Amino acid sequence: MLTLFNFLAFLVATGYAVYMFAQAIYSRYLFVKLGKKAAFEPSLKERLNAVLVNVFGQRKLFKDKKSGLMHLILFYGFIIIQIGLIELVLKGFMKGYEFPLGDYHPYFSILQEWTTFLMLCAVLYGAYRRYGEKLKRLQLKRDAKAAFVYIALSILTLSILLTLGFETVMLGHEPDLAHAPFSGVIALMFSGIGTTGGTVLFYVFWWVHMLTVLSFLVFVPQSKQAHELFALFNVFFKKVGPVGKLQKIDFEDEEAEEYGVGKIEHFTQQQLIDLYACAECGRCTNMCPASGTGKTLSPMELMVKMRDHLTEKGAAVTSRDPWMPGFVFGSSALSPTLTADSAAREVAATVEMPNLIGDVITEEEIWACTTCRNCEDQCPVANEHVDKIIDMRRYLVLTEGNMPHEATRYFQNIERQSNPWGINRKERIKWREERKDIEVPTVDEAEEFEYLFWVGSMGSFDKRSQKIVQSFAKIMNLAGIKFAILGNEECNSGDTARRMGNEFLFQQLCQENIANFQAYGVKKIVTTDPHAFNTFKHEYPEFGLEAEVYHHTELIWKWIQEGRIKPVKEVEEAIAYHDSCYLGRYNNIYDIPRQILGSIPGMKILEMERNKEDAMCCGAGGGRMWLEETQGKRINVERVDQALSLSPTLIGSNCPYCLTMLSDGTKAKEVEDQVKTLDIVEIVERSLDV
Repeated sequence: MLTLFNFLAFLVATGYAVYMFAQAIYSRYLFVKLGKKAAFEPSLKERLNAVLVNVFGQRKLFKDKKSGLMHLILFYGFIIIQIGLIELVLKGFMKGYEFPLGDYHPYFSILQEWTTFLMLCAVLYGAYRRYGEKLKRLQLKRDAKAAFVYIALSILTLSILLTLGFETVMLGHEPDLAHAPFSGVIALMFSGIGTTGGTVLFYVFWWVHMLTVLSFLVFVPQSKQAHELFALFNVFFKKVGPVGKLQKIDFEDEEAEEYGVGKIEHFTQQQLIDLYACAECGRCTNMCPASGTGKTLSPMELMVKMRDHLTEKGAAVTSRDPWMPGFVFGSSALSPTLTADSAAREVAATVEMPNLIGDVITEEEIWACTTCRNCEDQCPVANEHVDKIIDMRRYLVLTEGNMPHEATRYFQNIERQSNPWGINRKERIKWREERKDIEVPTVDEAEEFEYLFWVGSMGSFDKRSQKIVQSFAKIMNLAGIKFAILGNEECNSGDTARRMGNEFLFQQLCQENIANFQAYGVKKIVTTDPHAFNTFKHEYPEFGLEAEVYHHTELIWKWIQEGRIKPVKEVEEAIAYHDSCYLGRYNNIYDIPRQILGSIPGMKILEMERNKEDAMCCGAGGGRMWLEETQGKRINVERVDQALSLSPTLIGSNCPYCLTMLSDGTKAKEVEDQVKTLDIVEIVERSLDV
């Protein structure tokens, strides 16, 4: 009778929990479907590899080794104990039940016991990290739900061992400490209570475990633990191709009434999966240069606020029953001409909710981003924060015409003179006249050339950056490289305009530049600007560019290896080397600059605590170079402080934007006379026997 009652009660509880779980998952599916469909590139091999590496290999989690090991135990432990859960469930209905594994069951038992124990240890360690060690990034979202997770997982694991221990007492068996060490100890401790007491406590803890499992099942999809379900899909459906590549806007679409994202349903469905995949681990915010220097932006909070906004709006939309069934099966009760998805978005547009921009996400947050991708590089579930921010910038700039006044001035100067300062475009070529020892022909003057040297606005007009391009021109002369520049025909690359949200201006510049490249038969492009390098290499091809693109450090290292140039003079400097975001995290070029520096006699390389993939942004990216920094500490000063902690004699970089920011930082710290700032190419030139 007891067994029958137990079985019926379990069926009722399980049925209700599964129904609630399915309803929650289904609702999240509907909410994600509110987004626009995005083009999906099959690339099955690349996607499966991403899942293997980042989901089953937990690669990103091991950026924090302690946390990585903890999560690895929890991830695989959870999978392993699910097999044991089946046996444990059946034990509640069939006294003493065991899987029919024969002589192998003791090995199954020891695997389950040790897995459960290690999971318990991992959970307790996680709680210690949050509440004892008070890890900074975990204090960003310290709420009751986080505490519930630790408590539930502790009960979940401990109740397994208690149930198994009291089962041994109930059956009157001798504890098998060799194969059931933890439940065996429990059985020994309570062996005096007899089989009746053992039976009562067995069912007590059996039900404690089952109710905890079922409660957690309902809780997971409605909390940050939803990442356990969505992360795999998020990694699999993540955009393939170059990281950070932005979605092109079709300005020829006559039906488009606005551009960018001003409402949550205007994001793509893949972008919305990101929101539910967020683990709220704080790794993104912990590494964000804006957040770390007191700005409003927190990448994690950005995702959480948008997720909550989507859930709230989705609940309001999907509560309208007439179209709910059609939303899944492809029909629409609203209009026979609309698809189910577009019908959902039509309904969403009529729901009165807080504005995505202004109420949910502030303009200060949107404009604080440097697009450095430190957040994305750290994210263990492959979330992409930057494209969402840029999509909202696009809405502000292209649809509302709402932007900081410095951005307005920047765009106007680019449109009128093709440079950020509004200097007469005819002065773009003057930089080559300041050094008589270099030969820099234009494409009209050169009989033939192998490389088009893209000088860029910084190299053409900024006095400090001019020294960088002059040094590179000198090295190309010494290496016997045939190159040419566009001279006054060169335009702005448009990268910054694009990251600031002015996609229309970017596309104009892009098409004009490509037309110039094609007119002069350009096959190879080299530039000292990582931003132009990245956009030429990864974004221009979508608009028709067919050319090889190089950063100057790549070619310098190549020419050193070929013996075209030989650093022989000693440069007695201790250099704190700074990795630029657009060469590093966007293009994974870290070793080449260090190899160049290592080839220079007398050069001592000092690595900052945050280097390579973890390097902190200088603060110039995403258009921040041209916007006032009014909140908190200046990002460039923080980065210079990190460099100065190493007591360098020199701070080096590979980007004119970075060098400007680092130079300004040394001036702010009043150490510019003691600590110089140089580009790698300038250091190489010093070492050549000219």
